[in-house]
Amino acid sequence: MRSHEIDYKIFGEDIQIVEIELDPYETVIAEAGSMLYMEDGIQFETKMGDGSQPQQSIFGKLLQAGSRALMGESIFLTHFTNRVPQMKRKVAFAAPYPGTIKAVDLANIMGNTLIVQKDAFLCAAMGTSISIHFNQRLGSGFFGGEGFILEKLQGDGMAFIHSGGVVIERQLNNEVLRIDTGCVVGFEPQLQFDIERAGNLKSMIFGGEGLFLATLRGTGKVWIQSLPISKLIQRLAPYGGNANKEGGSILGGLGNIFES
Repeated sequence: MRSHEIDYKIFGEDIQIVEIELDPYETVIAEAGSMLYMEDGIQFETKMGDGSQPQQSIFGKLLQAGSRALMGESIFLTHFTNRVPQMKRKVAFAAPYPGTIKAVDLANIMGNTLIVQKDAFLCAAMGTSISIHFNQRLGSGFFGGEGFILEKLQGDGMAFIHSGGVVIERQLNNEVLRIDTGCVVGFEPQLQFDIERAGNLKSMIFGGEGLFLATLRGTGKVWIQSLPISKLIQRLAPYGGNANKEGGSILGGLGNIFES
C-alpha cells in the first residue's frame, strides 16, 4: 500500500508541534493521546492496526497489538481522516515531553525502513507500517538505553519522530560513531548497532559517561538526541519533594532531625 502524500509544518523551538494538512479522504495515523487540535471535518477512529495492510486478518491485528504492548506502547493507534470533499483540513500533534520533532521521508531511507527507539514514533502518513524490531545483539538489550526491543517504520511516505532536547542527523560513511546510551533516536537498518564498554575500568567508574556506549558502524544515517527523557528525569530527581528545602540547608538531609 502506497502512503498518503501529506503536507506538514513544524512549529516551535524547544517544545514543538507538527501540523498536518490532509487532502479529502487522506489519513494520518498517530500514537493515542498525541492529538493537539483538529479542524472541523476531521474524523478519528481508534484501531488496533496501522492500516498498512487493509486485508489483514483479526489474528494479524491482534499479533500487531501484542507486539506494541511488548514495546510498552498503547495497543491502539488513532486514524485521523479528512472527510470533507474538495477541502483541505488540518490536524496537529504534540510530543509528550519537551524536545524536537523530526520529519523523515521514508522514501529517501535505505530500504524504506527506519529503526527507532520504542517511544520515538509520533505520527505518520497512512500506509506506514509500524512493527517490532528485535536487536540481534544481546549486549544492546541488556546494557543499552534503547533496549532489546525497538520499533521498525516502513513505507514510502512521511513519518514523524520526536526526541528529547535537540536532535541532529549524522551521515556515516564506512565510519564508527560512539554515542551515549539512550541518545540514539533512530538509524537506518544497514548500520550495525551494538553496545561496547566505555574505556578502561577507571574511566568506566569515574568518567561520568556511564559503563557502556552505543556504537554504530557502517554507512547510513543516524539521529541523535541531546537529552533523552530518562536523563531528564534523572537530573530532575534531586529537586523533587523536599529536596529544595534540604539543599538550601548547610546540614542537608540532617536538617530533618532538628525539624522533628
